[in-house]
Amino acid sequence: MDSLLFTATSGASRVLKAQQVRSNNLSNADTAGFRADMERMQSVEVKGAGFDGRTLAVTNSAMTRFDSGDVTKTGRSLDVAIMGDGFMALQTPAGNEAYTRAGNIKVDNFGALSVNGFPVLDAGGGALVLPDYQKVQISERGLVSVVPPGGGAEIQVGALKLVNPDIRQIQKESDSLLHSIDGAPFDVDPRVQVASEHIEGSNVSAIDELVGVMSLTRNFEMQIRMMKTAETLAQAGNKLMAAR
Repeated sequence: MDSLLFTATSGASRVLKAQQVRSNNLSNADTAGFRADMERMQSVEVKGAGFDGRTLAVTNSAMTRFDSGDVTKTGRSLDVAIMGDGFMALQTPAGNEAYTRAGNIKVDNFGALSVNGFPVLDAGGGALVLPDYQKVQISERGLVSVVPPGGGAEIQVGALKLVNPDIRQIQKESDSLLHSIDGAPFDVDPRVQVASEHIEGSNVSAIDELVGVMSLTRNFEMQIRMMKTAETLAQAGNKLMAAR
């Protein structure tokens, strides 16, 4: 009976954590550049005296899917979509580098560029700030140029820091950005290209996530029924022992 209870309890705990991952994916289905997470688990036998029949489901840290999302044209000069592999570098509040595929760049009143509140980094590693401009343009190599107020020739004012690390060297953290596992920043990769006036969407499939949530809900209900069955069996066993 304890074998059944152990299995059901660990299974229910695993399902709850998996639902959190799926729910977070669903809530970010329309977030530009978002990368879906996948839950991971493994079976672990419980060692001890007697028959080794108890097995627990242990949840590991979630993995991130790196397949590309759909790219759509927006016509906005500060929107960029990374074509193929690669990431754009941002600065965290702690001053470290983090990486994203989101290209919905915004500019504040002081000319500072940011994505979702995180400053955009220049290829040199500093924050990218635009001077006063009439028009801004980003090339396929991430070069940022502006036309001064009143017109004139374009002036190159910086370049997006575009990197292309091995995906085994990065991991997603609680800020939804990708971070270097060892904390060291990555070098610029000149092969990374972007498409100006385009944006890449999330790689989340809302249908797949909904189906997954429904399946997990049924699984959780089954685990609860197993717990109730284990309780019923335990009560029956206690009555038999009391009758003696």
